[in-house]
Amino acid sequence: QVQLVESGGGLVQAGDSLRLSCSASGGTIDYRTMGWFRQAPGKERQFVAAISWGGASTKYVDSVKGRFAISRDDAKNTVYLQMNSLQSEDTAVYFCAKSKYSSGGDDIPASYEYWGQGTQVTVSS
Repeated sequence: QVQLVESGGGLVQAGDSLRLSCSASGGTIDYRTMGWFRQAPGKERQFVAAISWGGASTKYVDSVKGRFAISRDDAKNTVYLQMNSLQSEDTAVYFCAKSKYSSGGDDIPASYEYWGQGTQVTVSS
């Protein structure tokens, strides 16, 4: 049973940067796509970014393209989300997730079988 733990969230001002980390234990992230999702109060969980096994392919929701970057270090069993130029609209709880697949279905929550508990990101304007 893989456990995912997110860290790095916090309260920042608009324009600031944060780097989220997602560490896996009890299993590896090898051979699987890893993703980040977020959920704001009163809203559905939204896809943010995903990275395929090996890191050759990444995908982002349009609203974060050019500002966020997802990466992975399989040797450390860790996935990262670098968030730059943060905006108040980015305020949410951010979750990392491990897909059932090595590629494809990146933006579909049902494609993911393991989820972390989330880390809060709050951006003040």
